[in-house]
Amino acid sequence: MEQTSLQSKKLFTNKNLFKLFLPLIIEQFLEYLVGLADSIMVAHVGEAAVSGVSLVDFVMALLISLFAALATGGAVIAGQYMGKKQMKESREAVDQMVWFVGIFSIIIMVIIYLMKPLILNGLFGQITDEVRGDANTYLMITAISIPFLALYNVGAAIFRTMGNSKLPMKVMLAMNIVHAIGNAILIYGFNFGTAGVAIPTLITRIAAAIIIITLALNKRNAIYIKKSLKHKFNWPMIKKILSIGVPFGVENGLFYLGRIIVLSLVATFGTAAIAANAVSGTIVMFQVLPGMAIGLGLTVVISRCVGAGDYEQAKYYNKKIMRVVYASHVVSCVLVLALLPFIMNVYGLSEAATTLATQNIWWHAGFMVVIWPLAYTLPVTFRASGDAKFPMMVAILSMFFCRIALAYLLSIYFNMGMFGTWVAMFIDWIVKAIIYVCRYMSGKWTTFHAI
Repeated sequence: MEQTSLQSKKLFTNKNLFKLFLPLIIEQFLEYLVGLADSIMVAHVGEAAVSGVSLVDFVMALLISLFAALATGGAVIAGQYMGKKQMKESREAVDQMVWFVGIFSIIIMVIIYLMKPLILNGLFGQITDEVRGDANTYLMITAISIPFLALYNVGAAIFRTMGNSKLPMKVMLAMNIVHAIGNAILIYGFNFGTAGVAIPTLITRIAAAIIIITLALNKRNAIYIKKSLKHKFNWPMIKKILSIGVPFGVENGLFYLGRIIVLSLVATFGTAAIAANAVSGTIVMFQVLPGMAIGLGLTVVISRCVGAGDYEQAKYYNKKIMRVVYASHVVSCVLVLALLPFIMNVYGLSEAATTLATQNIWWHAGFMVVIWPLAYTLPVTFRASGDAKFPMMVAILSMFFCRIALAYLLSIYFNMGMFGTWVAMFIDWIVKAIIYVCRYMSGKWTTFHAI
């Protein structure tokens, strides 16, 4: 009877979930497909170019994660207001989010340019002059796109909050087609080298941001951005957004900072290790892609449930969506491993780099299908309910004591080389999974409120 009651008043039908999650998976697939295409095309230039681009991409990924976190903060607040049927407050939340993230991203862009020597010479550790030169070219061009990356993330979050994940998918599809064509023309046609990857990246990020923000200004949307260049910051509302966005941003930021620190360790093992780490890092994203995409939709679902004050539905959808994540990961891993020989052949890396990359990808698949959803999908539910500080603290401690400390211990003192840094990552997943399962079972996450 209880199950029947829950089914009759569900906030999301299976059709609703399908329409939310499928475009998100396609969008994420297209995004990572461009990353794969970039790395394959730049491999045509040489392993130094692959290494240089991958090093900068780690920094850009760090920034993207910060903007995505702030956008998530706005999406959670707007979603909870929608769950309460308070549409005016929901619109105010997204308006404040756009202005705050836009200004913040411009400041970040300026800082990146000012800190360029430190990034290239200090953060990346011991790299060859050739790799440094390629990294410098790529960074100088793509750093201009930072504010546009931020605005696209915010715009996409606005439409996802409304349950319209199809529109961001269409924008991403169009931009990725342009991106791929631009890469092919500049790299193969004009021999632009690393710049041939950077220029299309910049152009498409600018275009994507302009398109999605323009569409978000439409007053026909349930929530929209105000058409005005005059803005007054609503600090109480911004504080609510930051209560979710900042802990998640710190968590994401330290995650990528930890990866960059580990990357400087990987760099000491030579160009083959850097290239293998970069290539395997790109390929395994296709394994984890469904979980990451569904996590974006889970934020929408849980925030609506919590806004409506219905934690039973929040638990119901968490379990339901976790099962979907597990099933989709099995499919994605099987597909990636089946195509792996072909993909590695396309890269054309050295035999040493190919062997290392293949090893990483197989082990990643094994651990991911069992552990990853518990370590990364569960905390999405916590954040969407307002419990953002707990996963932040767990992620910080686990990052330093597992991913970083163990990476140095295993790779250097146990002579595991670059693969030791991947083993440390798997241990990090296991530790977080155990802690998050205990948190979820305790029910403490249901006592938090973001609005």
